[in-house]
Amino acid sequence: MTDQNRSSPARSVERLLRHDALIVLGGVAFVVIIAAWYTIAGIGMQMSAVEMTRMARPIGEPMRMGPGIEWTPGRAVLVFLMWWVMMIAMMTPSATPALLLYARIKGMGPDRAIAGRLTGLFLAGYLLVWAGFSVAATLAQWGLGQLDLTSDPMMTLSAGWLSGALLLGAGFYQFSNLKRTCLKHCSSPAEFLVAHNRPGAKGALTLGAHHGIYCIGCCWALMALLFVGGVMNLYWIIGIALYVAAEKILPDNRWLAPALGVVLIIAGGLVLTGLSIPTG
Repeated sequence: MTDQNRSSPARSVERLLRHDALIVLGGVAFVVIIAAWYTIAGIGMQMSAVEMTRMARPIGEPMRMGPGIEWTPGRAVLVFLMWWVMMIAMMTPSATPALLLYARIKGMGPDRAIAGRLTGLFLAGYLLVWAGFSVAATLAQWGLGQLDLTSDPMMTLSAGWLSGALLLGAGFYQFSNLKRTCLKHCSSPAEFLVAHNRPGAKGALTLGAHHGIYCIGCCWALMALLFVGGVMNLYWIIGIALYVAAEKILPDNRWLAPALGVVLIIAGGLVLTGLSIPTG
């Protein structure tokens, strides 16, 4: 048997893996594009995200409260969908390395024939965990509204002291052990998959959810900052999404978390002293 014939199976496997990677990337792109369109259009909201971004006020500047919006079950569902779809658009790109590696591992093992389906279930488990986070964010938004601490329709904290406190809290969280632990798992998908891999469809869904829990532990405080800059403020949505991706994907990224922590602590201190900070 010639070397060319012996290498033929290896080349076939490599072509299959490249094909699977393209499918995963195409699926991720489709999900992100649809989620981004839904977020920008502001489906079910009073205004689109573009309009809300134009109306954004500096952090710490007194806000004129708009008329309160009645919370009905229908509105609660719409707010939940707004949060969840926004999380899908923001967090799916940073999960792509884990998805690609998972698809590659499954494509080389006994589950090769259903690798695509298992990768889809991995992503579904990841996004279901962010649905849970979105339920919590919706409840927080409702609670803040009941206490007259948010401005409608901007869905932004109306109290400067609360914005400053949230900035400080998010800044200090960047230095916490929980942040470091969760970030280590999120930014090292190979180690995570080796340590927690499970077989079958249920295993794929559970593994995706497990990865999502670490991502929430890493990023929940940053997502809470959307209440500071504006829940539908595109500058903050895009900025946080890019930072999260950089924090997880860039090599030698250990300096990013403390650097942002310092920035947030300084910003929080300035807001608490009465200064205003632009949101866009």
